[in-house]
Amino acid sequence: MVKYLKTLSVIATIGMLLILLGGALVTKTGSADGCGDSWPLCEGELIPSEFTFEMVVELSHRAVTGVVGIVVVALAVLAWIKIGHIREVKFLAFSSIFFIVLQALIGAAAVMWGQSDFILAAHFGISLISFASVFLLMLIIFEVDKKLDTMALHIKKPHRIEIYAISIYTMIVVYTGALVRHTDSNLVCGDWPFCTNTSPFAFVDYSFNQWVQMGHRLAAGLLFIWTLVLMIRMIKHYPNSKIMYWGWIITFSLILLQVFFGAMIIFTLLNLGVALMHALVISLYFGMLSYFILLSTRSAKTEKTGGNL
Repeated sequence: MVKYLKTLSVIATIGMLLILLGGALVTKTGSADGCGDSWPLCEGELIPSEFTFEMVVELSHRAVTGVVGIVVVALAVLAWIKIGHIREVKFLAFSSIFFIVLQALIGAAAVMWGQSDFILAAHFGISLISFASVFLLMLIIFEVDKKLDTMALHIKKPHRIEIYAISIYTMIVVYTGALVRHTDSNLVCGDWPFCTNTSPFAFVDYSFNQWVQMGHRLAAGLLFIWTLVLMIRMIKHYPNSKIMYWGWIITFSLILLQVFFGAMIIFTLLNLGVALMHALVISLYFGMLSYFILLSTRSAKTEKTGGNL
């Protein structure tokens, strides 16, 4: 049964990434209104009589979300039944279902009634949490046969707090990035890393959209620096842990790629492939942070129980 759970968890995790990319594709191609204000129908029809590009994108995203949703529910139920004795499984199983339903309902509400840009920007963050829940459930399933030995790792309390803090801050950065997309602020600054590379005081004349864009760049820049510093600190304090060593190298590599693709969005004038890579990389980065949160909660539990999980 564990073998089947592994396969199902991998499919669900890949499917969640497809949902994230599909949602980004809908936003970046302006396909949110591809089916008008109808949901779950499209233009009031089960199968539209005429198709447009935007309609195909929106319908494809809905179809993928529906199929993956069924897979996630199946994974959560089976994991609950078969390995529910593992401490984190029931919480993650519930979270997997709850957040995928929540993101679907928010998407449906946006279609039928419309939402402000500030509310819509939260949608991607909720999708990230949904992905992280499924991703962590997959990792735990693979841990059942002890191929991933994480039980002996103990993360010190100050480091655990910093991992929690950077994860929360990442959600803030993600929100500002989504706000850039939903307010059409992607290309309001033709230069990079500054909005206008001609004067250091040009910010006094920024428009609202430029403030949104530059606010996101500042937040992302601080996240990059924080990740670099944290990687160095973790490697220094846990030199014998392959999980911490390679895990944080991978995490920093992802945020480095994220900065690269963020700059390339400007230089390529919002190339769709680059923009989707930007969404994919931040999803993987958050997935890595969520894994360190999992390890941190285990360490905290170990301290409270005197070394017994």
